[in-house]
Amino acid sequence: MEAYAVLFEVGCKMQQEKTQFINEITAGVEVRDLFLVTAAQRLQTKTGQPYWRIELKDRSGVIEGKVWAPASESFEILPPGSIVEILGKAGLYRERLEITVERLRVLSDENLAGLDLTLFLEGSARRPEDLLAELINLCKRTFTHKPWRRAVVSFLENGEVGGRLLAAPAAKGVHHAYAGGLLEHTLSVATLCLLLADHYPELDRQILLAGAVCHDLGKAWELSGGLAPDYTDEGRLVGHINLILEIMEPYLRKSGLEPHLLMHFKHMILSHHGELAFGSPKVPQTAEALALHYADNLDAKLAQCREALREVPLGRTGWSAYQKTLERFLYRAEVTPDAPDKSGAAAAKRETAKDDQCSLLSKA
Repeated sequence: MEAYAVLFEVGCKMQQEKTQFINEITAGVEVRDLFLVTAAQRLQTKTGQPYWRIELKDRSGVIEGKVWAPASESFEILPPGSIVEILGKAGLYRERLEITVERLRVLSDENLAGLDLTLFLEGSARRPEDLLAELINLCKRTFTHKPWRRAVVSFLENGEVGGRLLAAPAAKGVHHAYAGGLLEHTLSVATLCLLLADHYPELDRQILLAGAVCHDLGKAWELSGGLAPDYTDEGRLVGHINLILEIMEPYLRKSGLEPHLLMHFKHMILSHHGELAFGSPKVPQTAEALALHYADNLDAKLAQCREALREVPLGRTGWSAYQKTLERFLYRAEVTPDAPDKSGAAAAKRETAKDDQCSLLSKA
């Protein structure tokens, strides 16, 4: 860490506690606090002056920052995963909030000792341990065909597998990109698939659940953990679709699963992205494979909507920033009002509905 220049004045006391969170920052306020750098790019202005475009994160959200000259000339590298203390000012650029960083320094290993790193990592709304336990119990309740139960439940109950799943994100940055996010997404997709099976009784409920539970679990090996998750070597070279089939192979082989069910299961995993252009080796060619693809896609899209609209306060209407992955702005619309009810029953019903929705979203 000694290679980084200290851009604060000599004798300036370093921030010892984090008190300023990204979701509380508004245009015009001074920002001085600790943040996690998740991305950094050194660029040049039209006049050739170097500057840094950085992405800063804490558990409440993400914000972009720019470090201009002369401060930008004081360090050559700024690796993702660094914890930095910045001094700057928040403002709007093209209607998007960002921080103009006047001074920056990277915390040394000594500075990091004793620092609560969970302050910088967004986490699941529910404990990952609870999500995993609920997923296992869902499988035990639903699988009546013993080979499915042996294959899927024994895999989830493996200690090494469980350890990976507890910390795994569902993506690097698109949706559920935080510790426990993979389990949130998996449980949500499994729940959606069972609802679909209830509505469309021609669907094979057992194999649909097996595909829903396993479709993305390879991401626990595709993505690294830590402060700045990135793709592993096997993630880049093999990918989560092929990884999960390879890792589960011993469990599938020992389960006694019928060959036709094994073939169908593999097809569902290989086709769940829906299109060859989106990374699927195959397109869905069974009703269950189509149902899995759409449930997976719906959960991912709504998670992106939820994240994008976090900056629009609940109870208000408004637009999100432009969403590159969705190729659109998103609008929080007014909700349908309930009819007046002097007894208060309508209000109670509304609150119950909100609680149910929050419970579902926390599982998504």
